[in-house]
Amino acid sequence: MTGSPRTEAEALAIQDALRPQVIDAPGPSDPATVAGLDVAYHEDGERLAAAIVVLDARTHAVLDSAVVHGRPAFPYVPGLFAFREVPTLLEALDRLRVRPEVLICDGHGLAHPRRFGLACHLGVLTGLPSFGVGKTPLVGAWEPVGERRGARSELVDGGEVVGAVLRTRDAVKPVFVSVGHRINLGTACGLTLALTPRFRLPETTRAADRACRDALAGGPRGVTVPRR
Repeated sequence: MTGSPRTEAEALAIQDALRPQVIDAPGPSDPATVAGLDVAYHEDGERLAAAIVVLDARTHAVLDSAVVHGRPAFPYVPGLFAFREVPTLLEALDRLRVRPEVLICDGHGLAHPRRFGLACHLGVLTGLPSFGVGKTPLVGAWEPVGERRGARSELVDGGEVVGAVLRTRDAVKPVFVSVGHRINLGTACGLTLALTPRFRLPETTRAADRACRDALAGGPRGVTVPRR
């Protein structure tokens, strides 16, 4: 069962069917291409723009991008947020000419109440290595993180390590990294640091955020980007 749900019960059943398909693997530590994914919502709550931007993993130059306008595919239900965005993000992915080696979501993977956040969902459906880098936590607790760039602490929920709290800039608040599919936490943290040479957030996230916001700019009202 992997289609678009009509009810909360159907969405939960799809999650239950897809969750066991998450693969724990080392993942590519030195990929040539990486992609950032983000979604911005119009203030009316009825429209969205989904963006995927592919970067050269070493130079961070933009190699390709795609933006798709759409509408949320599912009502807002805590723990089932991915169902609102996955169809439009998959459509954007299909429009790319450069197939990325790794997907980096503005959101979470295993660090999710049902251990199946957006990064897991997209990874399983596409077969691509994926992980999430969140600005804020969705679940879990952690020990204090050192102030220097590269310091990290385990993100723990229910006695299980579900991610890492990672400092990407000296003395700047950390980000929350969690595995999605076909990549491990050490590799995901390493890629996150490689993609944050100047700013707190990865260049992938920054590029996708700009792309989806720009796509909605010029309308009668502004845009919002929700917590995932």
